[in-house]
Amino acid sequence: MARVLYVDADQLHRFVAIRNAVRHDDPLTVESVVDWRRQAEDMAWVVASEDDRDVGAGVGVVGWHTRPGTAFVEAWTLPDARGRGVGEKMYADLMRWAAERGCVAVETAVAEGDETSLAWADQRGFREIGRSSRLVLDLDLIEAPAVDPPEGIEITSWAERPGIEERLYAVYVEAEPDIPGEEHNELPSFTAWLENDMRGLSDRPEAVFVALAGDEVVGYAKLSLPSADSPDVYHDLTAVKRAWRGRGVAGALSGHRSPGRSSRATAGS
Repeated sequence: MARVLYVDADQLHRFVAIRNAVRHDDPLTVESVVDWRRQAEDMAWVVASEDDRDVGAGVGVVGWHTRPGTAFVEAWTLPDARGRGVGEKMYADLMRWAAERGCVAVETAVAEGDETSLAWADQRGFREIGRSSRLVLDLDLIEAPAVDPPEGIEITSWAERPGIEERLYAVYVEAEPDIPGEEHNELPSFTAWLENDMRGLSDRPEAVFVALAGDEVVGYAKLSLPSADSPDVYHDLTAVKRAWRGRGVAGALSGHRSPGRSSRATAGS
């Protein structure tokens, strides 16, 4: 019988080891998970063990891009330990954890090609509410197109224009509710958005590209740089004010997102 333990930051390497063994396509670091915890309202990490061997890991999150009253829960079991109730034990513990925090619903993510996990989730009452595609662009294989900004638009970076944080937030507030599936999310305060969405471990002011019409920020595009030695960058968000959409602002921002050290760009939608 698997034994589930709640672990703290000192034992987080155990959680990361299992999670990365299962999700080797999208590895985490201890530092990135700690930073994720900083950005959330609450978070729990669990590790499942059998005979003193770690075979599973799970996470519960409240208040990180989740709907009110909803927790995000995910669990991973090593392939050779599946079918023995490891996932069920972690699931039960994380459901209790979410309920204790007043959550009335939980969300999770499952790869569309993982039929076993999809069936497991379906048997426990989960229903599909959306799909997210992950796309990869190999920058070594393309010649980046030259994209000129629309007339009257200047493309710069947050690093070059310090002090525009509230104007960036105004774009975010207008654009976030227009993202499919995000319509009902509670918008964070300016202080929470700045600290959690813009000043995380992987955030850099030089990787936030800004479209200006005079002094007005009309759009921005943000990249996430996971670590100094990673060849990849991640697209976090491209946002344009409603009145400026359809004029080529987003395309001009995309043309400037080219950090020299990276060979791949990954986008989720």
